Amino acid sequence: MEEEPPSSSSENRSYWRWSKRDFFPEKSFVNFESYRSALSATCPRLRDRLLNRSSDSHELLVLPRASEHRMTRCLTWWDLTWLAFGSVVGSGIFVVTGQEARLHAGPAIVLSYAASGLSALLSAFCYTEFAVDVPVAGGSFSFLRIELGDFLAFVAAGNILLEALVGAAGLGRSWSSYFASMVSSNPDLFRFRVASFKPGFDMLDPLAVAVLLVTNGIAATGTRHTSILTSLSSVVTVFVIAFIIIVGFIHGKASNLTPFLPYGVDGVFNAAAVVYWSYTGFDMVATMAEETKKPSRDIPIGLIGSMVMITIIYCLMALSLVMMVNYTQIDVDAAYSVAFVQIGMKWAKYLVSICALKGMTTSLLAGSMGQARYTTQIARSHMIPPFFALVHPKTGTPVNATLLTTICSSVVALFSSLDVLSTVFSISTLFIFMLMAVALLVRRYYDRDSTGKGELVRVLVCLLVVIGSSAVGSALWHSGKLGWVGYSVAACVWFLGTLGMSFLPKQRAPKVWGVPLVPWLPSLSVATNLFLMGSLGSEAFWRFLICTAVMFLYYFFVAVHTTYDVDHQEEGKNGEGVEDTKPQRTP
Repeated sequence: MEEEPPSSSSENRSYWRWSKRDFFPEKSFVNFESYRSALSATCPRLRDRLLNRSSDSHELLVLPRASEHRMTRCLTWWDLTWLAFGSVVGSGIFVVTGQEARLHAGPAIVLSYAASGLSALLSAFCYTEFAVDVPVAGGSFSFLRIELGDFLAFVAAGNILLEALVGAAGLGRSWSSYFASMVSSNPDLFRFRVASFKPGFDMLDPLAVAVLLVTNGIAATGTRHTSILTSLSSVVTVFVIAFIIIVGFIHGKASNLTPFLPYGVDGVFNAAAVVYWSYTGFDMVATMAEETKKPSRDIPIGLIGSMVMITIIYCLMALSLVMMVNYTQIDVDAAYSVAFVQIGMKWAKYLVSICALKGMTTSLLAGSMGQARYTTQIARSHMIPPFFALVHPKTGTPVNATLLTTICSSVVALFSSLDVLSTVFSISTLFIFMLMAVALLVRRYYDRDSTGKGELVRVLVCLLVVIGSSAVGSALWHSGKLGWVGYSVAACVWFLGTLGMSFLPKQRAPKVWGVPLVPWLPSLSVATNLFLMGSLGSEAFWRFLICTAVMFLYYFFVAVHTTYDVDHQEEGKNGEGVEDTKPQRTP
């Protein structure tokens, strides 16, 4: 499908503009009276939004016009592979590995990484099919808006932004810890404590803020040279990681692997839910589809190839760490650099720390590009002000969106500790990946134009059985109730639900590249993501629910009205003879 260029009606306007109309151009926000009238119509508007679904063509051809300038198609599968590698290999493997090996999994941290890697690979498959069919900057936001509707897309959008901000803040804090470990034994060397603040938020980290400002500034200057810088840095990282693995096995002791499961099987999955952070970032690569030369070829190779490589590397790195040092002696803040000191290779501490710092910097660069593009597509839909959708005419990048994510992540990084960030980040990410698998099943088995009500009911029943059995199985496992009988029943129900869906007629085939073994593979992705979500503690769920409640408040008072106005403004234009660009609605 040939893309239309963004509208040029504003090409003579300055990029740097700050009027009210640039932030809230919708008629509901013209004045106080119009806003009060909009609030009084919240219920019917909310119903309209719940039924509304976008379309492939709307996301591909209409929304990009809001950016006024195009993003440049300059990336190949090689660029995407190294962007994925650079985006994923960051603080997770260098910091969270030590934390979870010592506190939850012991030597079985290897199994935690394998379980998380399988779940991440399943999610990557789901992302790939969507990104090939709908190569736009919105990633999961656009994909969910097409298949599950505006409201669930907004919930995902809020969690996407939360994930982006928390992930960047966590990388900034990890960068600060590792840099401190190079010059001192105190990982909090560059932080200062404020006694009046709540624990977990009382160690202020100005160095993390500085790192975020620099890396996001580089990412805003241009996609191509940022991609080249990321690729070169990632290649060097591979060689250093190979050194870590080889030395770890040479100096490792088999005795350090005993006991292998000191915290039991529950500990393995508790750790798996947190170390999932180490795999996140590949979804950011899906947002680069709008800047990819040949999405149908480059995205599957780049995403799937990089995730397989990363899973193998992570398992080997985790194994080398627990063989070098007994899990009870692992440093939770700078695991690998301190491990080399403990085996008598003090000089290697600096090599590992430099590699970790470089990996985190690369991850911040790639993550910054992905975060800004998510934000751009969300702003194009007017869920957040369209000011953040603008693409700079010279750099070809969304500078306003980059500034927004930079400022917010810097504030979070200044106050929040790594353990607080890791749990919030993991649950948001797992929730979005679960929704993506559901959206893929809907895409294959439901077509708004041809699927009858009876077929729709059967699809919904199968989906509810798959999701419900996965959630119940996770709850039973982590509560310890009913034992293997309960787990077996839940697994059988999940199997029957997936089997029932496999007998339903598929309403749509992938345009170019598709996920294999549908519905089994996406159904398994739903189950694994819900299982890992259940492994997180209640505190993580409370933080997640509080953040989601804040998102709902924003949606009811702002987003429901902005998106309603834009949709119905386009509908009105259609009545005047202008092409209808309004997304179709489900019955």
